[in-house]
Amino acid sequence: MTCLATGLVLLVFAAVAGAQPSPLAAPDRLPPIPASRMTEAQRQAADEFKVIRKGAEVSGPFIPLLRSPELMVRTSALGEYLRYRSRLEPRLSEFVILLTAREWTQQYEWNAHYGIALKAGVSVAIANAIAEDRRPAGMAADHDALYDFCQELFKTKAVGDANYQRVVALLGEHGAVDTVGIVGYYSMLAMVLNTARTPAGESPAPVLQPLKR
Repeated sequence: MTCLATGLVLLVFAAVAGAQPSPLAAPDRLPPIPASRMTEAQRQAADEFKVIRKGAEVSGPFIPLLRSPELMVRTSALGEYLRYRSRLEPRLSEFVILLTAREWTQQYEWNAHYGIALKAGVSVAIANAIAEDRRPAGMAADHDALYDFCQELFKTKAVGDANYQRVVALLGEHGAVDTVGIVGYYSMLAMVLNTARTPAGESPAPVLQPLKR
């Protein structure tokens, strides 16, 4: 059976069952734009992206974002700070990124950061617990504080005094604000990817199942 036929079968099955098609099976709404079809603004944005990201090609969420060239460039610049130069060391920032990808069930984002998080010092057991929407056991004090901070932010859209003070005690006000920035930035990318239905690609990372809340 061809890929097209398989996709049609999946869509028909979803319609018969009264369910929405899985984002993993749904067609990409905003695929890469061929260079020959880019506007001048899009070409300039792609060139600026390469400068900001040290030669990297436009990929992932920046492919759909290229439909809004200025937004794409500004988003990339913010991401360069939050990913590489924030107050949180990689072991902490990648932990927060995994939590955010899990909250949005965003497989591309999860795949992109799962291996990076492990190399940065997030244990496989902790990462896999996050994938399964379980509170990881045996977390260090900083991971524990960030977990509670982020979970409260996700669920209540705010952070109470207890969780706020725990993160400030560990990372200062600078770190607390950067944590919110990371959650917000990767939430935005997750929304873009989920809206665009950007393919997740092949990865050994766990497949995120829809949250049961």
